[in-house]
Amino acid sequence: MINLARIHGRSKGKSGSKKPIKKDNPDWVEMKEKEIKEKIIEMAHKGHAASEIGIILRDEFAVPSVKSATKKKIQKIIDEEGLKADFPRDLLNLITKSVKEKKHMEKNNHDKTAKRGYQLTVSKIRRLTKYYSKRNLIPEGWKYSEEEAELMVK
Repeated sequence: MINLARIHGRSKGKSGSKKPIKKDNPDWVEMKEKEIKEKIIEMAHKGHAASEIGIILRDEFAVPSVKSATKKKIQKIIDEEGLKADFPRDLLNLITKSVKEKKHMEKNNHDKTAKRGYQLTVSKIRRLTKYYSKRNLIPEGWKYSEEEAELMVK
């Protein structure tokens, strides 16, 4: 079937607005590139994740986009300073989730959906572990275990 709206429409399939997306830092941003990098490094030393740093910069310091201001992503700036974490953030988040699910299952023995959720989370952790070990982002030979996960979360 022919889509008549597409044939007889004015834009002929072009999506979005006709204005190009502006990738420069807006004029109303008061912080300079160097100040933004210093703030990122300072917050990374305090233990904030890259996503948290971006939210803080946006909400408290009125920096809409770090990438447009510094031409680099927040994680790249952190990595260049040598403040890279031992484990990738998404893997740590999944490990934290699995520990919470395990505690829940110990309290609620008959919760079968929680058991299934725990199994899915652990399988995601194992898949991510395989991926990160191939790219040398986690220690070689590291395997997920419940005891080690609890220690990592504490």
